[in-house]
Amino acid sequence: MNILALDTSMGVCSAALITRDDGARRVFARAERMARGHAEALMPMVDDIMQESGAAFGALDRIAATTGPGSFTGVRIAISAARGLALVTAAKLFGSDSLTVMAREAHDLSVTGGAPFAVAVDARRGMLYLGLYDEAARRRDGPLLIAPDDAANLLPGALRTAVGSGAARLAEAASARGLRVAAQLADLEPNAATLALLAEERGETVSALRPLYLRPPDARPQTQAQARRC
Repeated sequence: MNILALDTSMGVCSAALITRDDGARRVFARAERMARGHAEALMPMVDDIMQESGAAFGALDRIAATTGPGSFTGVRIAISAARGLALVTAAKLFGSDSLTVMAREAHDLSVTGGAPFAVAVDARRGMLYLGLYDEAARRRDGPLLIAPDDAANLLPGALRTAVGSGAARLAEAASARGLRVAAQLADLEPNAATLALLAEERGETVSALRPLYLRPPDARPQTQAQARRC
C-alpha cells in the first residue's frame, strides 16, 4: 500500500508518503510552517518525496487530504491537488477533518494523560474550531465553530487537557465554570505524516473529497451596482 497525504488547511504546508515494499514500511515527509504560499509550495514537496522514495505516481494506491476546518483557500489547495492526482493515477481518495489529525498527533505525543481531551483552534472573530476526543483520540463531537463560553459547556467532566492555538481561551472559559483544563501544544498544526498514518489504518475511502467549511468565506462577490462603479 502506497499512500500520499497532503495538508494545507492551516499554518503548515506538508506532504507525506508511506510505502510498503516486501513488507518494509518507509515514510517520506516534508513540512514547512507558512502563513501563505501553500499552493506554490505543495507540489514541489510532493515531487521531492516521490523522487526520494523512488515510487512512481502510478503506484499510488491512496491519496489523502485534510478537508478542514481551516483557511478557506488552504483547505481547497490540498483537496484540489488530491483530486487531480487521483484522476491521473486512479488512486482511491481518503479524507479527514483537520482537528482529528491534530488529535492523533496530540495522542501520539502523550500529552493527553490517557483521558478525554479537546482540540481547540483559534478561528478568529472570538470563535473556536472545536473537536472533542476520547482517550484513544476517537472523535466524540465536532468539528464545531463555537464561542469559547459555549464550548466550555460541552466539555465532559473527565476532560483535563486542550491542545491547539485556541486551547488557552478554552481553558480560561472552562475555569470560569469551575473546570480545570490544561492548555498544551499551542503551536500544534495538522500534519500530512499523521494523515497518512490515519489513511493507512482506516480501510474506508471516498468517491470525492469535499471541503468542510464551518463559516462562509470572508470574500463577497460585488453587486452589479458596485461593479458598475469600478
